[in-house]
Amino acid sequence: MPCLTYRNACVEFVDDVYEPAEDSFLLADAALVFVNRGIKILEIGAGTGFVSAVIQANMDVDLLATDINPHAVKCASVNGVPTIRADMFSAFKPVQYFDMIIFNPPYLPTLEEDKVPGWLNYAFDGGVDGTDSLRRFLENVGLYLCPTGIVLLLISSLTGVEQTISWMQEVGFEAEVVAREKCFFEELVVLKGTLKSKNR
Repeated sequence: MPCLTYRNACVEFVDDVYEPAEDSFLLADAALVFVNRGIKILEIGAGTGFVSAVIQANMDVDLLATDINPHAVKCASVNGVPTIRADMFSAFKPVQYFDMIIFNPPYLPTLEEDKVPGWLNYAFDGGVDGTDSLRRFLENVGLYLCPTGIVLLLISSLTGVEQTISWMQEVGFEAEVVAREKCFFEELVVLKGTLKSKNR
């Protein structure tokens, strides 16, 4: 299997699993800024496990990842990332347990004729307006995040940065841009979300 080395982590990737790209690098770098030793981390939609592998290679943390794609679960596990198959939070009880929750949602607007064959479609298909997975994540993430925890969310300017911040505020988060990078026809942005004080 091909292998990508980045910030002390060596990550293998396979067909049918999203290959680490600019968004993966930006999210991994942002996570390293905020991660602390021993914290409990959940990565949703881990793919190859790249972001989690980079974190584990640089910090001693208690980390778990999920993905709906069985090939991704196997690939991330091979890369040393504890991974279970689940649709977002479906494997967990709604208990505020994690100190950090990380998600790089599929954000491409996708009509039926745009769908990619097989499991890889889950990595790209954001629904008709590109926000299906993002909105579902935001509606539920607060149930699993510690009151003092943080959410790191990778989005594209295609999704709408201000619109996403507005949605985060609506579900009880304060949000700020902590990393950004121009990439071809879009700008990639990492948003950090913290629960508003009244929700803690």
